[in-house]
Amino acid sequence: MSDIPSSHHQTVAAYVDQAQAVISAITSLAAPIGQAADLWIESLRAGGKILFCGNGGSAADAQHLAAELLGRFLTDREPMPALSLTVDTSSLTAISNDFGYETVFSRQLKGIGRQGDVLVGLSTSGNSRNVVNAFALARTMGVRTVGLTGQHGGAMAELSDILIAVPDARTNHIQEAHITIGHLICAIVETTLYPNNA
Repeated sequence: MSDIPSSHHQTVAAYVDQAQAVISAITSLAAPIGQAADLWIESLRAGGKILFCGNGGSAADAQHLAAELLGRFLTDREPMPALSLTVDTSSLTAISNDFGYETVFSRQLKGIGRQGDVLVGLSTSGNSRNVVNAFALARTMGVRTVGLTGQHGGAMAELSDILIAVPDARTNHIQEAHITIGHLICAIVETTLYPNNA
């Protein structure tokens, strides 16, 4: 370890300081986080499902959070219906090729979304066109929306029933906050719906 350049230690320390500041800011988002958890719980209790979408790193987070619900998070319990719209490469490429990438999530939502479902969109800018289009369609379908964005919310702000806007403009730290927020919501949902497993 002694041959690791000191500049690396400085880089690590600076990065961790920045990340901790953003994660600490999540406490200011306790209200919308709780509201989002309540919305997921309401949907799941009524037989609905939680759908996720996003691009790039946010696509990975969408897949991650769907797996936490469908598989397990903190405890062993029954699976909760959840699906990421980012994982079916045949659908993604067919829809992109035939209709355009901006429709890749809205087209899937139109096919499998139902009134009472919840659509969770992750976009650090809040302006990802395919996520925005899916949110606009969700409004017409009776699908509720939870937006996870950066500090201003972008175009998703007006289309989100619940907006969780991380107070930062740096993509990496917004994404780190998003997965932490997603885990918090999963924890609330799991312990509420399966209290005997906690």
